Amino acid sequence: MSDESRPHRTAAVIPAAGRGVRLGPGAPKALRALGGTPMLIHAVRAMARSRAVSLVVVVAPSDGAAEVRRLLDEHPLPERTEILVVPGRETRQGSVRAGLEALPADVTCVLIHDAARPLVPVETVDAVVEAVRDGAPAVVPALPLADTVKEVEPGKPGEPEPVVATPERARLRAVQTPQGFDLATLRRAHEKFAVNGEGATDDAGMVERLGVTVVAVPGHEEAFKVTRPLDLVLAEAVLARRRATDAY
Repeated sequence: MSDESRPHRTAAVIPAAGRGVRLGPGAPKALRALGGTPMLIHAVRAMARSRAVSLVVVVAPSDGAAEVRRLLDEHPLPERTEILVVPGRETRQGSVRAGLEALPADVTCVLIHDAARPLVPVETVDAVVEAVRDGAPAVVPALPLADTVKEVEPGKPGEPEPVVATPERARLRAVQTPQGFDLATLRRAHEKFAVNGEGATDDAGMVERLGVTVVAVPGHEEAFKVTRPLDLVLAEAVLARRRATDAY
């Protein structure tokens, strides 16, 4: 079958096997409640809202796949979107690879999305998919930085650190997810760069190491990552505003 006649099915992989210790003790970060619903459910819905995404693979904690499957079954999700749950591995990179291994043969485009970014708008998801389908092998949504950034010589926590450089802010972007890829390209990156220590935390960075160009599309301020308690407060406020305006 020629490239032109191949089906272009898009899938999303959501690694959700981490503990999320920066939010404090308790349930894994992806299972923390946001507006009374686990963040993971919000993240799955965010991917499923895109009509381009026909499959979502959730990578669960290795000992919690059955629990995550039950959780997904308890919440309404678009029936047109297939949802798979697979057990994760020790590192994020390993968990993403487990998700990639679960994809069927007809998938050509894959999104990798953080479960801790539960409020990414569907317009951002669609923009990433469109850029990949238009020929970009790797795409990231990104925002310009509001703050000046300093490069420092790292020191001990709490101690002063000498500044060694001030990068030009206009050339910098804060990268979000979902990151989109030609599936063959991302698989090649995962095969070439083995998991070492904690493994890679940015799939686009792995593709860059192949010498492949990564392009950025506009991100969205509401696609922020819920990492600390203050982020959860902000996410609750965004969700409440959406519900008040019937936008969610």
